[in-house]
Amino acid sequence: MAFPERNASHRFSWHEYKDWPEDERWQIIDGQAYCMTAAPNIKHQRVTGNLYASIRGKLKGKPCTTFIAPTDVVFDDYNIVQPDVLVVCDKGRITEANIQGAPDLVIEVISPSNSFMDKKQKLELYERFSVPEYLLVDPVGDLVERYRLVEAKYGRAEIFPWHGELPLVSLPGVTINLWEIFERDLAELSVVKERPQGYRI
Repeated sequence: MAFPERNASHRFSWHEYKDWPEDERWQIIDGQAYCMTAAPNIKHQRVTGNLYASIRGKLKGKPCTTFIAPTDVVFDDYNIVQPDVLVVCDKGRITEANIQGAPDLVIEVISPSNSFMDKKQKLELYERFSVPEYLLVDPVGDLVERYRLVEAKYGRAEIFPWHGELPLVSLPGVTINLWEIFERDLAELSVVKERPQGYRI
């Protein structure tokens, strides 16, 4: 597409975004457009797929739907993102084209090209639009940072190592076995110094 140059006076909106080519992946945060051109690496994709499959399998019989990227989440006209994995329990937010409003759970799998966006820009965005639970998954360090919305704010992250379980607060009764997500063998624990699950940084 012929992409206009950025300038301080122009904010991209849903009305422009919806006409951009479907074979190009873009996100808009506060009216600024970000191109997602580089394909994620293999481990990123395996971890993302494992998260999607695990959560989707555990939600059978529950009134919630699991989605995987690319799925548009439209918070408002100037904020449209494509999280790696998300869960929506309010069927009224699901349209044929996209998700309207905050999902119940958002998961971003970090890669070198998007770490600043996920840890800063999207963290602030998801807090502002009241996403109850946000998981940042590190496929290099094999750990998960969890942010929970309490009184409209995210506190400090809870850290879950690869050999732990992660109970999802936004989906009561659903627990993720992280060693399965990261494709690790629990036998490795004999040489791993354990840390308490869910400690804060």
